[in-house]
Amino acid sequence: MGSALEQARAARQRDLVLGYRIFAALGWGDMGDGHISARDPEREDCFWVLADDTPFPRASVEDLVLVGPDGAPLAGPRGANPPAYFIHWPILAARRDVVSAAHTHTPHGTPFSAEARGIEPITQESCIFFEDCAVFDDDEVQVQSVACGGRIAQALGRRRGIVLCNHGLLTVGATVREAVAWFVTMERVAQAHLEVRAPRPIEAPAARFAKADLATPRHAQRVFNFLAQHHLGALHPQPGP
Repeated sequence: MGSALEQARAARQRDLVLGYRIFAALGWGDMGDGHISARDPEREDCFWVLADDTPFPRASVEDLVLVGPDGAPLAGPRGANPPAYFIHWPILAARRDVVSAAHTHTPHGTPFSAEARGIEPITQESCIFFEDCAVFDDDEVQVQSVACGGRIAQALGRRRGIVLCNHGLLTVGATVREAVAWFVTMERVAQAHLEVRAPRPIEAPAARFAKADLATPRHAQRVFNFLAQHHLGALHPQPGP
């Protein structure tokens, strides 16, 4: 059976693999542009991420790398993407409530980020991010330092999502499933913002009411399960090729 920590690590790793495969099924990350992290349940200052040279559709537990506080790989077959360390480690270090962060370049999130504006409550789904999404406007659009990741973490604050101007979207969650579900939802919200010409925002009380119903762990779990079943046909990944 293994210890409770071993079981928790295995569960997070399975969800991480599912997250990468969901992104791949949606057509994201085909140039290796993006990453999803999972804090290790035992070594909480370290996180798991997909090895840099592994295509998202081929993600497997065997391809995951454990990244230490200094960015060095501590376990796994190969190294990790340096920007994954620069972005994810400062966020996980600043947010002890966060287990996972998700970021990749998407058809709507990336162009939306070029408009350097925040999420407005213009659709039901966008209410999830009402008063809960930051905007990071920084000259270091090509994140190449922990210092830049620290500024992203500071801008994110206690929120669940952030628009990285001229770069894309990023979400966080108390589980891998939450981070992935919020990211997929945020991409759909970005699409609505780009396609609606003259939106009529939802009034703040109604937006907060919708958020209270939708921005929950239960809803994120449901979204993740549907994504896994619809795109992958199962809730548990099969061993990679």
